[in-house]
Amino acid sequence: MSQALLSGLARTARPQAAVRRFLALDAVVTGANGVAYAAASGPLGEFLGVDSGLLFELGVFLTLFAAGVGWLASRPQPPALLVKLVVDANALWAVLSVVALIAWLEPTTAGLVWTPMQAATVAGFAALQWAALRAVAASR
Repeated sequence: MSQALLSGLARTARPQAAVRRFLALDAVVTGANGVAYAAASGPLGEFLGVDSGLLFELGVFLTLFAAGVGWLASRPQPPALLVKLVVDANALWAVLSVVALIAWLEPTTAGLVWTPMQAATVAGFAALQWAALRAVAASR
């Protein structure tokens, strides 16, 4: 994701708006990923070197998670506790992705590139959401 895009999303006089924007961006990206994993688990599983059953289950989970994050983003003032849970879930996902890659996945070259890339993206969402949440707390 480009620095200019992220700067534009974060630029607001109301820190709460940045929290909502980063949650919404997370929901869109995670939802698209989840739908792709669920709908194309066979071909994507082959391409990435991940079991198609696991990929389907992850896709369903990610789609549901994205729906919850999207709902949270739609709130005028998302509760800080729920935003923190999203941040924690994103951080955990990023760490577990790398652990899975090292510990038990046997990915193709594409999977070896994709897994850390998506982990870094999710970790980026966690960092952006955390920073925006801290800005909200500081503005009070």
